[in-house]
Amino acid sequence: MCRNIKTLFNFDPPATEEEIHAASLQYVRKITGYNKPSKLNEEAFNRAINEITMVTINLLNAMETNSEPRNREDEAERARIRSAKRFGSNSGD
Repeated sequence: MCRNIKTLFNFDPPATEEEIHAASLQYVRKITGYNKPSKLNEEAFNRAINEITMVTINLLNAMETNSEPRNREDEAERARIRSAKRFGSNSGD
């Protein structure tokens, strides 16, 4: 599950709240072991996601770097190339 959590810092455009929320959801799922909590635990589960989202937003806003922001499309293309090398091409050639 945690492999789905992507780096969110230093991108142009910056990470959206939806991306940060999705990463928070993955984190809470991983540490609780639940994909979906029981009704009994649902409030605590959702509260944790929201709190982690807010802490992450604060963290990303507070961080500084001298490096140029990364381009999302370039990073996605690099990931596709790494995946193709690792798992083989699905292009049907």
